Amino acid sequence: MSELVDAVWETPPPQAIAALRTYAWRLRRALGPGVLLTDAGGYALRFQPEALDLDVCQGYDAQAKDARREGDLHKARKLLHMADMLWDGQPLAGVPGPYAYAQRSRLEEWRLALLETGLELDLELGRHAEAVSELTALIPEHPMRERLRALLMLALYRSGRQAEALGVYTDTRRLLAEELGVGPNPELALLHQRILRADPALTGPQELPDDEEPAYTPPPRPAQLPAGAADFTGRATAVKPCGSGC
Repeated sequence: MSELVDAVWETPPPQAIAALRTYAWRLRRALGPGVLLTDAGGYALRFQPEALDLDVCQGYDAQAKDARREGDLHKARKLLHMADMLWDGQPLAGVPGPYAYAQRSRLEEWRLALLETGLELDLELGRHAEAVSELTALIPEHPMRERLRALLMLALYRSGRQAEALGVYTDTRRLLAEELGVGPNPELALLHQRILRADPALTGPQELPDDEEPAYTPPPRPAQLPAGAADFTGRATAVKPCGSGC
């Protein structure tokens, strides 16, 4: 109970334990029987496997890492897309307290890492134009995220837009100096130098086709002329030996 009180309130109210019991009663009504249990002076949650979207997302992430190690980039990208589809707004939105705040920060950082990994895979798969579109929309939400800006620079360069890639670096350097009083990190600075000298190693692959099943082809329909009749049946009168008049 004391740990829960500290997790929920920075300054606990006088009746914190009573308030926790009220919250637990409401949760039991919302979650149904057998989920929130009283255990060793506190509470425990008992869920069925994969009942939490967090567990499902972690599973997709682990599978994607395995697929990438095995060289199946298409499968890894699809799994990360499935993981991203599970997110709906801010994690634990509206839940107060220091514990929820810490978990929100952790989960938001993890989601950004998943998005960055997915975008790296897009570049490895040759989907440079798609990556540019997604990164252009994502960076304004996280303007200080230098890894996103590095990916955008690389995606632009591989799309034949070298001047724009260099412009991203210039904007990043100015923003970091104004907001934080620092310069770009060494990774970003090195990428800038490699783009300036058109490093051949930066050239990306052409877009790789998805590993899709072949399209369904319907069986051919009969379209030939009917065969000639081999014989007549039951027409003995009509069919008779030809005489001299044949």
